[in-house]
Amino acid sequence: MSEIELSAAERFALAKKKAKAPSLDSFLKLLDFPLDDFQEKSCLALAAGKGVLVAAPTGAGKTIIGEFAIHLAIEKNLKVFYTTPIKALSNQKYAELVKRYGAERVGLLTGDTNQNSDAQIVVMTTEVLRNMIYANSNALISLGFVVMDEVHYLADRFRGAVWEEVILHLPKDVKIVSLSATVSNAEEFGAWLDEVRGDTEIIVSEIRPVPLNQHVLFGDELIELFDDQGKDVRVNPELAQMHASKMRQPINRPQRGKKVSYHEARAQQARIPRISKPEIVDILDEAELLPAIFFIFSRVGCEAAVKACQSSSIRLTTTEEKQEIRRVVEEKCYNIADEDLATLGYFEWLSGLERGVAAHHAGMLPAFKEVVEELFLRKLVKVVFATETLALGINMPARTVVLERLDKFNGEGRVQITPGEYTQLTGRAGRRGIDTQGHSVIQWSANMDPNNVAGLASKRTYPLVSPFRPTYNMAVNLIEAFGRERAREVLETSFAQFQADRSVVGLARGIREKQVSLDGYARAMECHKGDFVEYATIRREISDLERALAASRVRADRGKDIRQSKGRHLQEQRLNQLKRDMRSHACHSCQDREAHARWGERWFKLQRELEGILNQIEGRTNQVAKTFDRICGMLADLNYIAPDQEGDYDVLDAGRTLARIYGERDLLISECLREGVWKNLDAPSLAAVAASLVYEARRDEEWEPRVPKGNFAEVIETTQDIWHELEELSRHHKLRQTPPLDLSLALPIHRWASGARLDTVLDSADLLAGDFIRWTKQIIDLLDQIAQTADSGLAETAKLAVTKVKRGIVAYSYYG
Repeated sequence: MSEIELSAAERFALAKKKAKAPSLDSFLKLLDFPLDDFQEKSCLALAAGKGVLVAAPTGAGKTIIGEFAIHLAIEKNLKVFYTTPIKALSNQKYAELVKRYGAERVGLLTGDTNQNSDAQIVVMTTEVLRNMIYANSNALISLGFVVMDEVHYLADRFRGAVWEEVILHLPKDVKIVSLSATVSNAEEFGAWLDEVRGDTEIIVSEIRPVPLNQHVLFGDELIELFDDQGKDVRVNPELAQMHASKMRQPINRPQRGKKVSYHEARAQQARIPRISKPEIVDILDEAELLPAIFFIFSRVGCEAAVKACQSSSIRLTTTEEKQEIRRVVEEKCYNIADEDLATLGYFEWLSGLERGVAAHHAGMLPAFKEVVEELFLRKLVKVVFATETLALGINMPARTVVLERLDKFNGEGRVQITPGEYTQLTGRAGRRGIDTQGHSVIQWSANMDPNNVAGLASKRTYPLVSPFRPTYNMAVNLIEAFGRERAREVLETSFAQFQADRSVVGLARGIREKQVSLDGYARAMECHKGDFVEYATIRREISDLERALAASRVRADRGKDIRQSKGRHLQEQRLNQLKRDMRSHACHSCQDREAHARWGERWFKLQRELEGILNQIEGRTNQVAKTFDRICGMLADLNYIAPDQEGDYDVLDAGRTLARIYGERDLLISECLREGVWKNLDAPSLAAVAASLVYEARRDEEWEPRVPKGNFAEVIETTQDIWHELEELSRHHKLRQTPPLDLSLALPIHRWASGARLDTVLDSADLLAGDFIRWTKQIIDLLDQIAQTADSGLAETAKLAVTKVKRGIVAYSYYG
């Protein structure tokens, strides 16, 4: 019997025999627990020389497979890189690996941190690895494994392309260990990995390490969401009945004889009071469901919840725990200047921690967030009110996850959370090795139908969709490394193109089905007197013209269409001619004319649908390579690259500068460097320009921002003129547009770089400390790139600007 004919269980047993048992056996001795089935299958595949894609729920223990790759690398005397999407995860993983393998064997590279970079095991952010690949770094020599943790970040609209670049460009003999959350198209992603990386095993586990018990908090009563007494899991009938009963009772009874409209009734039901956060904490405490994470989809809501708990009688810590909390806080925050403590809300934050409650969101100081994470993991903080960003980041499981609502504001309006988001959020519930069950609690409201919630909770749809597209920087790096044709071939193997090609297969199938119907309609409208398709085309054009003229007359009546009167006259002439053609056509006298015409209308409608599908196919076929070709055309127009005699491109000096600038505005920055636009700026003004290039306000601002004095206004105007020119050229080449520069943060950053106090700067920027620090890190990153690529004068100014921005709380957060 051939291996291919074996069952899955038999193949697994055979793989176990073939795998190098000593590698796995020696690894198991380092662990205090047996491997789960999916972990063992993954490790065996790695030991057999394959790459792996492991998709499993949050907290299932995927990182064990990454650690086995490290174990294999050490055995084979090869290097191993462990990549993560964010610095916090890199720091966490680095600390874990140092504890196991020793500081001399482990390095850390996160852009702003460079520790022991030549070590055998190096933890890094994915961007650092991408940059190493393009620079053809010597660190890639003897690299055996790359662990890509949280690889589902590949779907991130802003940073996802980096994961694809790394996967496509790593040397082929490097084995990739891809660790992902549960995604619904893991097989599709795995098939692409197998195609571009070679033999890749796909291991999917949907088993949560700790079972999830789901509840609805109805008033002050915890009700089970599902009734699992029977064979089929269904919505708890008691909960459904309670919901229906409550919805039948408007709060305000109408006056006698007065009817209540549907909308009035819904408004009354929406005002059904919900219990407060402190009351919910008390309920969970009594039910022994703490520690808990409350997911609240707004930073203001998180802070308000902490304040509500502080104003109540909530106290979840003992005297000894309060003392330990204060000790940890003082140890972690001693570097913060006394004058900044009040500005950062330090004392209110500490007061909440001592009660056992805290907020966690991106607007907080990074040091504060890290303290909250540590105290929660140590069970000193019992309740955290967090935004959903916590669900995507560091390891911070709870016994219970509470969702106050199932919709959120997405920047434009309120939208329902997706089943994938629900899975991510509730994935935090249940601590492996501590809890036998995790719990999710959804707070009931009038617009929350239990059946809809059950549908959300039972689905596992979290598709991985690639946002990959070539950039100007990527194009020059690829041409320099591979040449145009090879670069084009590489881009055509991207996951974005792989998904587009698969969708084309489905569209092509639709074309075949529609063509059969189209042929049938054509036969049905055949006329013995003449060409009915021609006749039907005339009728259709008459109909379209009559609609257009009617709309045009309405606009003219409003006095807004005077300039179009000449065009309307030509349309009327055309309409009259078409009516004469229709009356003189042979088919016009056919007795079955209207029956034929009805089939003709169906034919035209289907023909338009078919043309739409053909356009979609045209748009998706080779879409990535076509974008690359258009980018190359634009770069050639700007003299970043030049065609050679063999039909390829040479990268010119300006292109080599562009190759070292990463970010959405890479080309604009490169053009400004080439034109010397920023050469006469001082350090604070250059920092302000960098802020204008990276900052994007969270909401559209109506006001005109103030800008720094001196030559800043003139320089930023020239920068904007170059942006306009590039936008015009990109439109000509049919390339994606970039948003206008945002000057909102320019003056606050100028003030900060000039030595202003933190409270003054935060007030003028209208930013929380965490947001301010996140933007300053991006500004520093851009200034670093300018320092490494500009001529000596501007490079020195950029270095000085980095020093001036990287001070006080920014420096503490940068290195902390």
